[in-house]
Amino acid sequence: MTTAPLRGSDRRISPVFLGIAAVAAVSGWAAWTGFGKSPGPAVFLFVTAAWIVSLCLHEYAHARTALHGGDISVGAKGYLTLNPLKYTHALLSIVLPVLFVIAGGIGLPGGAVFIERGRIRGRLQHSLISAAGPLTNALFALVCTAPFWLHALDGVPAVFRYALAFLALLQVTAAILNFLPVPGLDGYGVLEPWLSPAFRRQVEPFAPFGLLAVFAVLWLPQANEAFFDAVHALLRGLGVSERDTYWGRDLYRFWAGSQEVPRALSS
Repeated sequence: MTTAPLRGSDRRISPVFLGIAAVAAVSGWAAWTGFGKSPGPAVFLFVTAAWIVSLCLHEYAHARTALHGGDISVGAKGYLTLNPLKYTHALLSIVLPVLFVIAGGIGLPGGAVFIERGRIRGRLQHSLISAAGPLTNALFALVCTAPFWLHALDGVPAVFRYALAFLALLQVTAAILNFLPVPGLDGYGVLEPWLSPAFRRQVEPFAPFGLLAVFAVLWLPQANEAFFDAVHALLRGLGVSERDTYWGRDLYRFWAGSQEVPRALSS
């Protein structure tokens, strides 16, 4: 099977992505400057838009790594334009993760780009393609937490600080969940090329249910506590306290936020 070579339009950044990035920039400015009567809506728009941007970059990293691994079909599919509407399952990749953030404040991994694995050369390339997405979330978390671990928070408004902390929490949860070696998640994709064909055939039917199984386990109080203990331990290592993420989540969910938020922001 042959595929046409990449055209310039296959790599051109989508106006849809640029629009989402613009929403993140404008709402981030609003959160920074205190524009509006309440900071909650600005934080909500900033975190949601930035979260969608990170989802697009996650899938772009998969596609770009696949392109260098031999799958030139990703260009014709629109995966290199960062347009979330081009994904295989836009509902699972964008809408569902956003709903999970709104409902519970957890970064849900999404699966979106279809890679023609038969075109990829070598097991290492297969592993790198799977690892590229969650590594992007990890990099995004480092960027969000940079003011914290660089001790550069002087002059950063409290609202924006808390918004960054909550966004970092989403990136860390997404990276951890994606790296779990569970069928259907990227962590298993990293290991899969190195497993025996017989084992892969046995596991393959369970792949569509891997993420559901993870969330079923996280529903258990002990597992949920252990998971978030690990998340907060990583964030503390990056200079982000649980207080920062708590107020960030509280501001994000402004419709159900605590009346104590204004006092916390003034401290």
